[in-house]
Amino acid sequence: MKLQRRHWIGASVALAAAGTGAWWSNRRHQPQPVASEAELAFWEAAFDGPNGEPVRVADFRGKPLLVNFWATWCPPCVEELPLLNQFQRSHGPKGWGLLALAVDQPSAVRGFLQKLPIEFPVGMAGLDGTQLSRSLGNGNGGLPFTVVFGRDGRILDRKIGKVSEADLADWAKRV
Repeated sequence: MKLQRRHWIGASVALAAAGTGAWWSNRRHQPQPVASEAELAFWEAAFDGPNGEPVRVADFRGKPLLVNFWATWCPPCVEELPLLNQFQRSHGPKGWGLLALAVDQPSAVRGFLQKLPIEFPVGMAGLDGTQLSRSLGNGNGGLPFTVVFGRDGRILDRKIGKVSEADLADWAKRV
């Protein structure tokens, strides 16, 4: 009887641990609240492009905007870039803006772009990009992180992790 009880207790502890792990994993991949004034600060931001050209977020005002935080060393980031290029080709003419913010070194991004060109502007956010993404709800600063803004400049949606065709189709319909 004692052996049965131990198995029951052991199974209960294992179940509780699994549930806690699943909760924590889910929470880690869910956007957190947007920091106060983060949207306003975002629209006032400016970055250098990979070759030093200015990239001003304000230039995208008045149109739906998809912002993707990425890095050359991040496999899911690299995997989703062709899909984002495709979205740019099909939705750019419909008024969408796309902006890639590289949480990376300019030299690494320049080398990467020679192999896989990105068809939309790239801003060099560097390590400060991690803090910016956190202020927009990326609690742990993971990559990739995507933020969708409406024409009015307000956040419509955010995703931690690789975007899918379904995500992009949903966002395109909602704007």
